[in-house]
Amino acid sequence: MTFSAAIVGRPNVGKSTLFNRLVGKRIALVDDRPGVTRDRREGRAKLGDLHFTAIDTAGFEEAEAGSLPARMRAQTDIAVRDADVVLLVIDSRVGLTPLDEAFAAIVRRSGKPVIVVANKSEGRAGQVGAAEAFALGFGEPVALSAEHGEGLSDLYDAVRAALPSQTEEPSVAPRAAEGTGPIRVAVVGRPNAGKSTLVNTLLGDDRMLTGPEAGITRDAIAVDLEWKGRAFRLYDTAGMRRRAKITEKLEKLSVADALEAIRFAEVVVLLMDSQAPFEEQDLRIADLVVREGRALVVVMNKSDLASRGEMAGSKLRREIDHWLPQVAGVPIVAASGLHGDGLDRLMQEIVAAHSVWNKRVPTSGLNRWLAEAVAAHPPPAVSGRRIKINYITQPKARPPSFVLFSSRADAIPEQYRRYLVNGLREAFNMPGTPIRLMLREKDNPFEGRAKKKG
Repeated sequence: MTFSAAIVGRPNVGKSTLFNRLVGKRIALVDDRPGVTRDRREGRAKLGDLHFTAIDTAGFEEAEAGSLPARMRAQTDIAVRDADVVLLVIDSRVGLTPLDEAFAAIVRRSGKPVIVVANKSEGRAGQVGAAEAFALGFGEPVALSAEHGEGLSDLYDAVRAALPSQTEEPSVAPRAAEGTGPIRVAVVGRPNAGKSTLVNTLLGDDRMLTGPEAGITRDAIAVDLEWKGRAFRLYDTAGMRRRAKITEKLEKLSVADALEAIRFAEVVVLLMDSQAPFEEQDLRIADLVVREGRALVVVMNKSDLASRGEMAGSKLRREIDHWLPQVAGVPIVAASGLHGDGLDRLMQEIVAAHSVWNKRVPTSGLNRWLAEAVAAHPPPAVSGRRIKINYITQPKARPPSFVLFSSRADAIPEQYRRYLVNGLREAFNMPGTPIRLMLREKDNPFEGRAKKKG
């Protein structure tokens, strides 16, 4: 069953960039100047396994009746009326504006499901606006970067939640015991790490072509698996080499397919060769997974070929926490895809990692922890002025994301951010998952009064 999505918002928030990303082509003209898009434009879009019609629209503007902007606005109104779901785009770097709020009221009156898309959310500068978007009243906003293709998996989840009947998954996949959809798992790693062999062993079938030659797998192949009543969708991907070594066009496309699988996965299984672990490319892939905000499980594959000392749990734990401090405590499994050793534990760790990735912490518990953490280690004074930490909240999971309110958010040093993130990870038992901490200044209640007196 197909559906349509209208992409709306004020001028220059990146609507056409998102449209181009969804349709996979540079159909819509994109420029830094506002007002480039005038007519509504339709295209066949793809988001994971969803196929639908995306409608690009002109930027919402307040205009006099009969003027060109007013006629452009009428085209946008038609797009909203005809769509099944509305993607209301805001600029995360600018934050909420009165025009965003005015047109949020307009799309609310349409009665259509509305998803707030906080675009340009890459980097710290774009994280505050995503937190502000909660004020629009449409639930959890989707923070993404249409230009860089980040956050599309969260948009996929939001669309499926908004249109459950139109986006229902095919019945060929086994359903989970809890009635939820299958856990999406991407299996990634360097060429010849044994990804296809491991997937075949999990399936109990030679579903994937394997062999000693590196680079046999080219496309990201999706297969369904049921394990102890739980449903999974596994994506076997092409081996990922360093960019400088990729010269053939076909290999570039294969790697792009693997990157897409990571973006739409919920859990990523990174296979390392136990005889040559923690190579530079392994760490690059792990860092990419963390930056994409996916849950991570590391597998030391071909463990049957390594010595017992090399596979000692304590040694592996020290090494991986040294090389990947940004996801301290990440699950690590010694396994053999060829012989099936350790695969039952691997599936347990995938389920556990998925649970942590979805974790939500009550605000009351968060603020009790924050008070203790600040008392134990107050933030340093900057330029002779003490930074006051006010409170913390968790606006979203997948991965766990927190907003910290303080008197001088831009002055909090990176070391103190790391202290808080590590404290959150330890206090609320969130090992190995990426944790997002956004800093925001608390509004000054006396600011307006001072301006009036002046």
